[in-house]
Amino acid sequence: MALSRHLPNCPVALQDSLSTPARLTATATTKLPRLLLLALGLVYILAGLFFRDPWKTDDVAGLATMLTALEGSWQTWLLPQIGNMAYAQNGPLITWVGAFSIWLFGPLFEIFTSPLEAALIASRLPNLLWFGLITGSVWYGTYLLGRRPEPQPLALPFGGEPTVRDYGRMIADAALLLILATVGIIWRLHETSEVPALIAFQALAFYAVARMLDHPLSGAVTLGVALAAAFLTRGWIGSLPILLAVPCIFIPRSALWPMKHWLIISAVLAVFLGLLWWIPANHFSTYWIHNWWLWNATSFGLPRYQEVLSVLRDLPWFLWPTWPFALLALWRWRAWLFAPHIWIPLMFMLWPFVVMLFLADAFEPEYSLMAVPAAVLAAFALPTLRRGVVNSLDWFAVMCFSLTCATVWLGWIALQAGWPEQISHNIARQTRGYEAFVSWPAVAIALLGTLSWIAIVYWRLHTKPAALWRGTVLSACGIVLTWLLLVTLWLPALDYVRSYREVSGHLAEALQTHQRPGECVRGLALGTGQRASFLVFNDLRFSYSADCSLVLQQTSPEAVQSGAADYTPHARVLWEGKRGADRREIFRLLRIEP
Repeated sequence: MALSRHLPNCPVALQDSLSTPARLTATATTKLPRLLLLALGLVYILAGLFFRDPWKTDDVAGLATMLTALEGSWQTWLLPQIGNMAYAQNGPLITWVGAFSIWLFGPLFEIFTSPLEAALIASRLPNLLWFGLITGSVWYGTYLLGRRPEPQPLALPFGGEPTVRDYGRMIADAALLLILATVGIIWRLHETSEVPALIAFQALAFYAVARMLDHPLSGAVTLGVALAAAFLTRGWIGSLPILLAVPCIFIPRSALWPMKHWLIISAVLAVFLGLLWWIPANHFSTYWIHNWWLWNATSFGLPRYQEVLSVLRDLPWFLWPTWPFALLALWRWRAWLFAPHIWIPLMFMLWPFVVMLFLADAFEPEYSLMAVPAAVLAAFALPTLRRGVVNSLDWFAVMCFSLTCATVWLGWIALQAGWPEQISHNIARQTRGYEAFVSWPAVAIALLGTLSWIAIVYWRLHTKPAALWRGTVLSACGIVLTWLLLVTLWLPALDYVRSYREVSGHLAEALQTHQRPGECVRGLALGTGQRASFLVFNDLRFSYSADCSLVLQQTSPEAVQSGAADYTPHARVLWEGKRGADRREIFRLLRIEP
């Protein structure tokens, strides 16, 4: 009967037959300093967000739709486009938010920098909003579940177990730190793409469902907004996992079953908000809507052997280090499977996985929908671990991230000094043509971050804290430091390898020389990322008309050498260019002679 004070509403038979796997003392739930949590979150999101070029494809494509909306008609706000190309694979929400941010803050930043750089900075301000939604929803949603009676630790014979408030706060802190430690989403949260917004709205849906346990009305309204926002962000791919998860959460054995009728409000609100965009969009451009339907429909299909293997191969790396703990939580809490703290995140993790098995090309944007529920489940595994296991995981985090940080430093030294020779040779192959230089402010920030990591490791070794969140702090700080070193020491080289700024400038100069007044340029086999990059950097737009006498062709050096890239005997090559380090693509400006 030890659980009787924790489960006042449960039948006596249930209390006698089930014993909570959580074993915890009050010292293990010592409050994590809020300043540390805030500082870690700020470093996480600010590092690498500004002062870099947009990279292909999703990053620069999202920015291109924002700039097109600002420079085009109001229909380009309603229906996202990249120049003359209908960009119908996503919804319009990130275009609205990003374009509004550029319109509002761009003139302010132009006081200090060029219009292009001002637009780049302003376009990434919404990432702060998405990150705030993610962290806030994860923390408060997990806190609401963690303070419920079901996940409370076993009452100790002589007292000393944590209070409900302290236990819930510790679990919420751990979930937030585990989200920060998730390897796969760290770069994606810094993109001007649909991915950060999609993760944010799924996290908001998780919080909304958890909120419905205590406040059904506010939770139902929030869930409706989250559903509509996910749909307006990435269509059915973004909203279908939530649509499938929510009904499964409200099954008869769930604690949410009595609140099922509140889902009517969520459904009506979601449909209403979706139709506010859909009706005018369908009225003004059936072509765009047709392409949107076509993209959504062709994205789904029966599971294919190769795609399933690809998902099973890549997903563990993307969700590291949360997925092993999420599976452990399911095992340890298997007798409490339908308790809200397990059932809600399980459904939010299961259905994105099921949906991606039926996608034709599932990749990181789809993987990212599993990050939040995996982190929440992993947090509930921590109170079930023995002290020796927790200490071993602490040591693993210390050794793993110390090694990754040392590797980043060693690679940078090889890039700058040419030693060690083998590492320097391998890096030179990937950065062919890049002239290395030292940015001393960036090096100073990297050194400060490294010293902070050494201080954290020293704190762990010498103070031997009993707080259960210590391992998650080490993991989150380790991944944040690795990211900080990459975006300070390696950012110029990464820009050189992944940015189209230089080749776009050369193409613009070639067009100034060869393009006649009123002459259009048609793109031939031009990818979405490349088309978006040329628009962003030099406002170059390419027609689809067959009457254009200038053609920009994207091909490969091998095709040029073999003659497979020859377009027509009447085509004359005016210019050739490529990114310095790219060995797979080349651009040619052709003039089609009569």
